[in-house]
Amino acid sequence: MTATEFNQRMIDEFHAKNGRDVGPFGDHLLLMTAKGATTGRDITTPLVHRRQGNDYVVVASKGGAPENPHWFRNVSSNPAVDVEVAGADGTEHFTARARVAADGGERDRLYAYMTEVWPGFADYALKTARTIPVVVLERIE
Repeated sequence: MTATEFNQRMIDEFHAKNGRDVGPFGDHLLLMTAKGATTGRDITTPLVHRRQGNDYVVVASKGGAPENPHWFRNVSSNPAVDVEVAGADGTEHFTARARVAADGGERDRLYAYMTEVWPGFADYALKTARTIPVVVLERIE
């Protein structure tokens, strides 16, 4: 199964289950739709998340690959994103601004915070020489 096929399966399951208990990610999956940096098309990506106040934290790990995932380039070029996440009564949609966590203290703290919900992030960091970016999806009211 390709990454695209896997992502589509997770998106479909997310919608079928209102964002709850999705695949191996449980209740820690959100859907982020961003404009493609090159194409300008809307691209939806399922991402492991953790809430921090009104914001959501996601990690551009790509499983520890040597390069960042495509979605990271998209949000770096076009930080306005649409987020869909499990809410109290089904799924909740909102607009957010994707902000890359500052290198050093903030990024390291948030990366450790994310490994608490997805321990694989610790392994991914060992598999690559790059510093894996952490992105905060800041809700736009």
